[in-house]
Parts: sequence; structure tokens; C-alpha cells
Amino acid sequence: MICTLSKHEAEKDGYTDSLMLDHQGNIAEATGANIFFKNSQNELHTPIPDSFLDGITRRSIISIAESKGIKVVERKILPEQMKDFVGCFLTGTAAEVTPVSQIGKFNFKVCELITDLSKSYQKLVRKDSAA
Repeated sequence: MICTLSKHEAEKDGYTDSLMLDHQGNIAEATGANIFFKNSQNELHTPIPDSFLDGITRRSIISIAESKGIKVVERKILPEQMKDFVGCFLTGTAAEVTPVSQIGKFNFKVCELITDLSKSYQKLVRKDSAA
């Protein structure tokens, strides 16, 4: 229920979703999806799943990224540390891999790494659907 209320508040302010924080004020997830950030060194950073669901799509993206030689860092991320990232995306059953262009005052680019991960994820989950 708290995610629904938070999302409705964000929508009233013109946003699509809300960023959820853990009890220590660290970034946890969006209201219905896990979150990843990309830094300028082409590394992915994502919150440690200690206060939210470690989703199947999240685990799949981590596996895909690591198979491509992309370093994935699971760590605590404070909201102000978003200034250190150039890309951002959400993962989840409904979101699949959804790029994020802005969170509050922080702007992100849809970079090749995010596009490539999205294509690889689509290929993985749709490979048997044509049969």
C-alpha cells in the first residue's frame, strides 16, 4: 500500500513513479521495479536487496551483464550519489528493462549499455515464444 500511495503522490507532482528508500535513507527501488545505475566507467550499480524483493528480472539482468564482462556492484546508494551516474533503468516483470531519464534533479541518458541489455533480455525471454 505504501508504494501505491507514494506513486500517487509522485504522479500528482508530474512524475511517472516514485523512488523508494530503505529505513536508512538509501535507495531501495521504484514502486514496482528494481533500479540500476550506470557510471562513466560502464559499471552497473544497484542497491543490495536487503529491504526489497530480489526480482527474477533483476537477477537475469545481473547475469546478462556479467556474461558480457560488465561489472555489477551491489551496494548501498544514497540519493545524493545519483549525481555520479550517467544512466539509469528499472527492471521488473512489467517494466522488463525501462530506461529512466530523470529522478528529481538528476538527469540520465539512454546509453548503448542499457539498450544492449534490454535487447539481450528480450532475446532471452522471447526465444521460445515464436515456436
